[in-house]
Amino acid sequence: MDLYPAIDVVGGRSRLVYWPGASAGIGAPTDRPDRIAEQFVAQGARLIHLVDFDGARRGQPAILEVLGAVASRVAVPLQVAGGIEEPDHVRLAFAAGATRVVVSAAIVERPEVLRGCVEVAGDWLAVGLDPRPERLAAFPWRRAVPPTVPTLVDELAAAGVHRIVLSHGGSTPDATLLASLVQRGDLDVLVAGAAPDLDGIRRLRDAGVRGLILGEPLLTGAIDLPKALEAAA
Repeated sequence: MDLYPAIDVVGGRSRLVYWPGASAGIGAPTDRPDRIAEQFVAQGARLIHLVDFDGARRGQPAILEVLGAVASRVAVPLQVAGGIEEPDHVRLAFAAGATRVVVSAAIVERPEVLRGCVEVAGDWLAVGLDPRPERLAAFPWRRAVPPTVPTLVDELAAAGVHRIVLSHGGSTPDATLLASLVQRGDLDVLVAGAAPDLDGIRRLRDAGVRGLILGEPLLTGAIDLPKALEAAA
Protein backbone atom coordinates (compact mmCIF):
# COMPACT_ATOMS: atom_id res chain seq x y z
CA MET A 1 0.00 0.00 0.00
CA ASP A 2 1.29 3.44 -0.93
CA LEU A 3 1.44 6.02 1.84
CA TYR A 4 0.85 9.66 0.90
CA PRO A 5 2.01 12.15 3.54
CA ALA A 6 -0.47 15.03 3.28
CA ILE A 7 0.02 18.76 3.78
CA ASP A 8 -3.05 20.99 4.18
CA VAL A 9 -2.23 24.36 2.60
CA VAL A 10 -3.93 27.59 3.70
CA GLY A 11 -2.65 30.96 2.56
CA GLY A 12 0.41 29.33 1.05
CA ARG A 13 1.43 27.74 4.36
CA SER A 14 0.86 24.41 6.06
CA ARG A 15 -2.22 24.48 8.29
CA LEU A 16 -0.17 22.61 10.92
CA VAL A 17 3.38 23.44 11.91
CA TYR A 18 5.71 20.49 11.43
CA TRP A 19 8.41 19.92 14.03
CA PRO A 20 9.83 16.44 13.67
CA GLY A 21 12.23 16.83 16.60
CA ALA A 22 9.74 18.40 19.01
CA SER A 23 9.74 15.51 21.50
CA ALA A 24 13.54 15.66 21.77
CA GLY A 25 13.76 19.45 21.64
CA ILE A 26 15.80 19.41 18.45
CA GLY A 27 15.28 20.65 14.92
CA ALA A 28 13.26 23.66 13.86
CA PRO A 29 9.50 24.02 13.29
CA THR A 30 8.28 25.00 9.84
CA ASP A 31 4.97 25.72 8.13
CA ARG A 32 6.48 25.91 4.64
CA PRO A 33 5.02 23.12 2.46
CA ASP A 34 8.18 22.80 0.37
CA ARG A 35 10.38 22.24 3.41
CA ILE A 36 7.91 19.83 4.99
CA ALA A 37 7.72 17.84 1.75
CA GLU A 38 11.50 17.77 1.55
CA GLN A 39 11.72 16.33 5.07
CA PHE A 40 9.03 13.75 4.32
CA VAL A 41 10.91 12.60 1.23
CA ALA A 42 14.16 12.46 3.19
CA GLN A 43 12.39 10.04 5.56
CA GLY A 44 11.33 7.78 2.71
CA ALA A 45 8.08 9.22 1.32
CA ARG A 46 7.62 8.35 -2.35
CA LEU A 47 4.54 10.53 -2.90
CA ILE A 48 3.24 13.80 -1.46
CA HIS A 49 -0.42 14.86 -1.21
CA LEU A 50 -1.26 18.58 -1.05
CA VAL A 51 -4.71 19.87 -0.05
CA ASP A 52 -5.64 23.29 -1.42
CA PHE A 53 -8.03 24.66 1.22
CA ASP A 54 -8.28 28.10 -0.39
CA GLY A 55 -8.86 26.57 -3.80
CA ALA A 56 -11.66 24.39 -2.46
CA ARG A 57 -13.44 27.50 -1.15
CA ARG A 58 -12.91 29.50 -4.36
CA GLY A 59 -13.63 26.72 -6.81
CA GLN A 60 -10.31 27.16 -8.60
CA PRO A 61 -6.64 26.37 -7.85
CA ALA A 62 -4.96 28.65 -5.31
CA ILE A 63 -1.92 26.48 -4.70
CA LEU A 64 0.01 26.83 -7.95
CA GLU A 65 2.92 28.76 -6.46
CA VAL A 66 3.21 26.24 -3.63
CA LEU A 67 3.14 23.37 -6.12
CA GLY A 68 6.01 24.95 -8.01
CA ALA A 69 8.03 25.42 -4.83
CA VAL A 70 7.47 21.83 -3.71
CA ALA A 71 8.23 20.44 -7.17
CA SER A 72 11.53 22.33 -7.20
CA ARG A 73 12.63 20.62 -3.97
CA VAL A 74 11.45 17.01 -4.31
CA ALA A 75 11.57 14.49 -7.13
CA VAL A 76 8.49 12.45 -6.25
CA PRO A 77 4.93 12.51 -7.63
CA LEU A 78 2.74 15.29 -6.23
CA GLN A 79 -1.00 14.82 -5.85
CA VAL A 80 -3.23 17.84 -5.29
CA ALA A 81 -6.83 18.01 -4.06
CA GLY A 82 -9.09 21.03 -3.67
CA GLY A 83 -10.05 23.63 -6.26
CA ILE A 84 -9.76 21.25 -9.22
CA GLU A 85 -13.16 21.47 -10.90
CA GLU A 86 -12.48 21.86 -14.64
CA PRO A 87 -10.14 20.37 -17.26
CA ASP A 88 -8.25 23.67 -17.38
CA HIS A 89 -7.70 23.44 -13.62
CA VAL A 90 -6.08 20.05 -14.17
CA ARG A 91 -3.84 21.56 -16.84
CA LEU A 92 -2.82 24.40 -14.51
CA ALA A 93 -2.02 21.98 -11.70
CA PHE A 94 0.07 19.78 -14.01
CA ALA A 95 1.92 22.80 -15.41
CA ALA A 96 2.75 23.93 -11.87
CA GLY A 97 4.25 20.58 -10.90
CA ALA A 98 1.44 18.22 -9.92
CA THR A 99 1.38 14.75 -11.44
CA ARG A 100 -1.95 13.58 -9.98
CA VAL A 101 -5.19 15.36 -9.11
CA VAL A 102 -8.27 14.66 -7.01
CA VAL A 103 -11.61 16.23 -7.94
CA SER A 104 -14.70 16.34 -5.74
CA ALA A 105 -17.77 14.11 -5.99
CA ALA A 106 -19.74 17.05 -7.40
CA ILE A 107 -18.17 16.34 -10.78
CA VAL A 108 -20.40 13.25 -11.09
CA GLU A 109 -23.29 15.65 -11.75
CA ARG A 110 -21.33 17.27 -14.60
CA PRO A 111 -20.59 14.36 -16.96
CA GLU A 112 -19.13 16.48 -19.77
CA VAL A 113 -16.70 18.15 -17.36
CA LEU A 114 -15.80 14.77 -15.90
CA ARG A 115 -15.04 13.40 -19.35
CA GLY A 116 -12.84 16.41 -20.04
CA CYS A 117 -10.89 15.89 -16.83
CA VAL A 118 -10.42 12.20 -17.64
CA GLU A 119 -9.11 13.14 -21.08
CA VAL A 120 -6.52 15.47 -19.55
CA ALA A 121 -5.44 13.42 -16.53
CA GLY A 122 -6.16 9.82 -17.55
CA ASP A 123 -5.26 7.34 -14.83
CA TRP A 124 -3.86 10.16 -12.69
CA LEU A 125 -7.34 11.50 -12.00
CA ALA A 126 -9.06 10.46 -8.78
CA VAL A 127 -12.49 11.41 -7.47
CA GLY A 128 -12.98 12.06 -3.78
CA LEU A 129 -16.04 10.54 -2.09
CA ASP A 130 -17.26 10.85 1.49
CA PRO A 131 -18.97 7.48 2.11
CA ARG A 132 -20.64 8.44 5.40
CA PRO A 133 -24.42 8.10 4.88
CA GLU A 134 -25.24 11.41 6.57
CA ARG A 135 -22.76 13.26 4.36
CA LEU A 136 -24.12 11.65 1.20
CA ALA A 137 -27.67 12.58 2.21
CA ALA A 138 -26.69 16.19 2.94
CA PHE A 139 -24.92 16.76 -0.40
CA PRO A 140 -26.95 18.96 -2.82
CA TRP A 141 -27.49 16.33 -5.50
CA ARG A 142 -29.33 17.31 -8.66
CA ARG A 143 -31.12 13.97 -8.72
CA ALA A 144 -34.31 13.18 -6.80
CA VAL A 145 -32.79 10.53 -4.53
CA PRO A 146 -29.27 10.69 -3.07
CA PRO A 147 -27.08 8.02 -4.69
CA THR A 148 -25.29 5.28 -2.81
CA VAL A 149 -21.52 4.96 -2.93
CA PRO A 150 -21.67 1.85 -5.18
CA THR A 151 -23.93 3.76 -7.59
CA LEU A 152 -21.49 6.68 -7.72
CA VAL A 153 -18.56 4.34 -8.23
CA ASP A 154 -20.39 2.58 -11.08
CA GLU A 155 -21.00 5.95 -12.77
CA LEU A 156 -17.39 7.01 -12.31
CA ALA A 157 -16.03 3.73 -13.65
CA ALA A 158 -18.29 4.01 -16.70
CA ALA A 159 -16.83 7.48 -17.33
CA GLY A 160 -13.28 6.12 -17.29
CA VAL A 161 -12.27 6.92 -13.71
CA HIS A 162 -9.93 4.32 -12.21
CA ARG A 163 -9.07 5.89 -8.85
CA ILE A 164 -11.26 6.98 -5.93
CA VAL A 165 -10.35 8.56 -2.61
CA LEU A 166 -12.62 7.73 0.33
CA SER A 167 -12.53 10.46 3.00
CA HIS A 168 -13.87 9.52 6.40
CA GLY A 169 -13.24 12.62 8.51
CA GLY A 170 -11.33 10.54 11.04
CA SER A 171 -14.09 7.96 11.45
CA THR A 172 -13.60 4.22 11.01
CA PRO A 173 -14.30 2.98 7.46
CA ASP A 174 -17.20 0.66 6.77
CA ALA A 175 -15.31 -2.61 6.37
CA THR A 176 -18.01 -4.22 4.23
CA LEU A 177 -18.22 -1.27 1.84
CA LEU A 178 -14.45 -1.01 1.63
CA ALA A 179 -14.11 -4.69 0.84
CA SER A 180 -16.75 -4.51 -1.89
CA LEU A 181 -14.97 -1.60 -3.59
CA VAL A 182 -11.55 -3.22 -3.36
CA GLN A 183 -12.89 -6.48 -4.76
CA ARG A 184 -14.27 -4.80 -7.88
CA GLY A 185 -10.82 -4.94 -9.41
CA ASP A 186 -11.42 -2.12 -11.88
CA LEU A 187 -10.25 0.80 -9.74
CA ASP A 188 -7.65 1.75 -7.17
CA VAL A 189 -9.09 2.59 -3.76
CA LEU A 190 -7.32 5.22 -1.69
CA VAL A 191 -8.36 6.20 1.83
CA ALA A 192 -7.83 9.62 3.40
CA GLY A 193 -7.33 9.54 7.16
CA ALA A 194 -9.06 6.78 9.12
CA ALA A 195 -5.76 5.41 10.45
CA PRO A 196 -5.04 6.82 13.93
CA ASP A 197 -2.16 4.45 14.59
CA LEU A 198 0.10 1.83 13.04
CA ASP A 199 -2.45 -0.94 13.58
CA GLY A 200 -4.97 1.14 11.61
CA ILE A 201 -2.48 1.42 8.75
CA ARG A 202 -1.96 -2.35 8.77
CA ARG A 203 -5.71 -3.01 8.72
CA LEU A 204 -6.14 -0.86 5.62
CA ARG A 205 -3.14 -2.53 3.97
CA ASP A 206 -4.54 -5.98 4.69
CA ALA A 207 -7.96 -4.89 3.36
CA GLY A 208 -6.38 -4.32 -0.04
CA VAL A 209 -6.47 -0.51 -0.02
CA ARG A 210 -4.08 0.79 -2.67
CA GLY A 211 -3.10 4.04 -0.97
CA LEU A 212 -3.44 5.86 2.37
CA ILE A 213 -3.39 9.66 2.62
CA LEU A 214 -2.20 10.64 6.08
CA GLY A 215 -1.68 14.19 7.29
CA GLU A 216 -2.20 15.41 10.85
CA PRO A 217 -0.85 12.29 12.64
CA LEU A 218 2.43 12.64 10.73
CA LEU A 219 2.70 16.41 11.15
CA THR A 220 2.01 16.30 14.88
CA GLY A 221 4.30 13.34 15.49
CA ALA A 222 1.48 11.05 16.63
CA ILE A 223 2.70 8.59 13.99
CA ASP A 224 6.33 8.29 12.93
CA LEU A 225 6.64 8.36 9.14
CA PRO A 226 9.34 5.66 8.76
CA LYS A 227 7.29 3.33 10.98
CA ALA A 228 4.14 4.19 9.03
CA LEU A 229 5.88 3.36 5.75
CA GLU A 230 6.99 0.05 7.22
CA ALA A 231 3.44 -0.73 8.38
CA ALA A 232 2.06 0.09 4.93
CA ALA A 233 4.54 -2.11 3.07
